[in-house]
This record gives sequence, C-alpha cells and structure tokens, in this order.
Amino acid sequence: MVIVGNPVMHHIVLGLDPTPLGQAPFPLATDGAVLTRATDLQVDAAHAEAYLLPCIAGHVGADTAAAILAEGPHRSGATQLLVDVGTNAEIVLGNEHGLYAASSPTGPAFEGAQIAAGQRATTGAIERVRIDRDTLEPRVRIIGSDHWSDEEGFASDAERLAVTGICGSGIIEVVGELYLAGVIATDGTIRGESAERTTRVVPHGRTFAYRLHELADGDDIVVTQDDVRAIQLAKAALRAGVDLLVERAAINDDDIATVRLAGAFGAHIDPLYAKVLGLVPDVPVDRIRSVGNSAGAGAVRALLSASQRREVEKAVAGVTKVETAVEPRFQELFVDAMGFPHTTAPSPNLATETALPATPVGAESARRTRRSRRSRNDPPHG
Repeated sequence: MVIVGNPVMHHIVLGLDPTPLGQAPFPLATDGAVLTRATDLQVDAAHAEAYLLPCIAGHVGADTAAAILAEGPHRSGATQLLVDVGTNAEIVLGNEHGLYAASSPTGPAFEGAQIAAGQRATTGAIERVRIDRDTLEPRVRIIGSDHWSDEEGFASDAERLAVTGICGSGIIEVVGELYLAGVIATDGTIRGESAERTTRVVPHGRTFAYRLHELADGDDIVVTQDDVRAIQLAKAALRAGVDLLVERAAINDDDIATVRLAGAFGAHIDPLYAKVLGLVPDVPVDRIRSVGNSAGAGAVRALLSASQRREVEKAVAGVTKVETAVEPRFQELFVDAMGFPHTTAPSPNLATETALPATPVGAESARRTRRSRRSRNDPPHG
C-alpha cells in the first residue's frame, strides 16, 4: 500500500511527533521515503508493506511529491507551475533542470469558510456565476442541476436541491464577475455608487454588499465586503508564493509553459477566473488547466512501479525548498498581489481574453509608482 499526505498527517500515521512542524524552522522528523510493514501502522494486512512517499519541507508534504510524480515537471524541458489549491497552497515551479517548492497559507476561504454564505461543495451549492455587465443582474448554476437560473427547469431543481449557499468555485466566479462588471474596484472595494445602477448593491453596515440570489424562504445569498477581503487575502497569499518562486528561479512569467491546478478545489476553478482574480500569473489562458487529484494519481504510480518510487525519491531530493513563513520578500509580494488582478503586474494576455473594467483616473500612475518603488528595492535573483 502507498500513503501520501501533508507533513502533519504523514508524521501522525508514522507515530512521529508533529509538534516541531508548528514553528520555525519547521523541521521534518524524516524527509526520506519510508517503507514499513502495514501492521506497524495498525493496518490489518499481515503480508503487506506500506510505502510513504517522501515529504519535501515542513509545509510541503508527500502529497505534493506524488503530484510531482504524476505531472512530471522534472521530466520536461518546459517550465511548469503546479499549484494544489487548499487551506495551504502547495506550489511547485520548474523543469528538468531544477524544481522549487513552497507552501502559502491561503486559509479556508476558497473552500467556503469565512464567507457569509459560504459552504462546502455539496448538492445545492452555487458553483457558477455570471453577471450582466449592463444590468448587473446575475445568473447562477448550482451543483446537481444542469440549468442556469434564467432557464426553464432551474426553479424546480432549486426547490428539490435546497439552495443554501455558495461554494469555493462560486466565490471565485462571483468576485471575478463583480470586478469585471465594475462593481468591485481594483483594490477590492465594493463600489457604493453601483447602487445607482442596480438594487442588487445594498448598504451593509459601513460598507456595501451584492445580493446574488433570493432563497425560497425570502432570505438572500449576499456577497459582503468581508467576503471580498477574505478572497483577497487568500489569493494574495497564493500569488505571493508563486511570485516568490518565479523570482527564485530567475525567470519571467512568460517563461511558464503550463500552469496546472491540482486538488479537489483546483479541479473546479475556471482558468479564466483564476486569472481575473490574479491567482496565477498572466500566462495565456490556454496554458492553464485543471488536473484533478494529482496526489492520488501519483500514489497509484508509486504503488504500481518500483522505478516510479525511485524516480520520485530522486526528484524530491533535488527540490529547492522556499519557506514563505520566514521570507521577508514574501510580505512585499503579498501586498502587491492584493489588487485585482494584481496591484503592480500588468495583464496584457487577460486583456485579450475578456473585457476588463476601465481603470479609474489616477490608479495607473499609482501602480507605476508602486512598481518603481518595488524595482528599486528588489534583491537580485538567486
């Protein structure tokens, strides 16, 4: 049997103390592959061996090693960006000449937590959103239904499935759509003046909110300013980790040949909206694809092939680990990544893939000022 998981789960399965993983320098008790008897892990399989893939770093585990084995950046001359989006985003960048890996603390917002109407991706959750650019009226789709909310059949599906909230992919899309429609500014503020265009934008305490969907009981599913901030913090952490690895690898975003979004959540992210929010660099959208459960696919490879086990051990041994928690540069990149799609980086490819909102007067000069300041303070690549 083959087991993969994050470093804490990996250590607990092996009976190792995971406590040191909670503070710098986040040391692993073991960073090598482990081969043991299944019975040693309290698995009732008297004649089976258990193989645990190696962990990479204190926050980058054997599941990421398995994803590397499945997606094969170390087997390609082209540079690949592999991102497993979750409460922690594991990020791998590189090619056959070298790999860099890091973990970014994205938090649970992408999984529906810390969101006013957020929920897990279960039947009845809103998973897709489109907003008319002129009327600001929304259309939604829910898990378990093939109909959009303005199509015949949706009402009966919604009643049967009991719509109660919005899941992670829906959160990504509604925030992206609100930005593209001009309701959300580049800095993430829900524009109060949008209330003059639609009754969907309503006061919410000292800020504003967007009424996304009316429920059968008369309540509304709303997107609040706090929801937008939670998504900003999550996406900025992820993007800062990516940008940090790009700097360490001494490459440009244009050098990234492919972006692969892994994991249960990554499999449901629309690549275009990943770019609109700035989750990933501005590579052409056709270079971005969801690859699903890469960790599981890598575990299967390791289960079936001794040569694949040797391959992943060699690949992991050569990974350059970047610990975002102790990198001062990470904080600078995090601040730059707070804006939609990004505070300082231009988005020429995205501008050809969708209609971006007009830039408010003064915003572009502010971006140039921040970009100039950052370039003066940037450390050399290394």
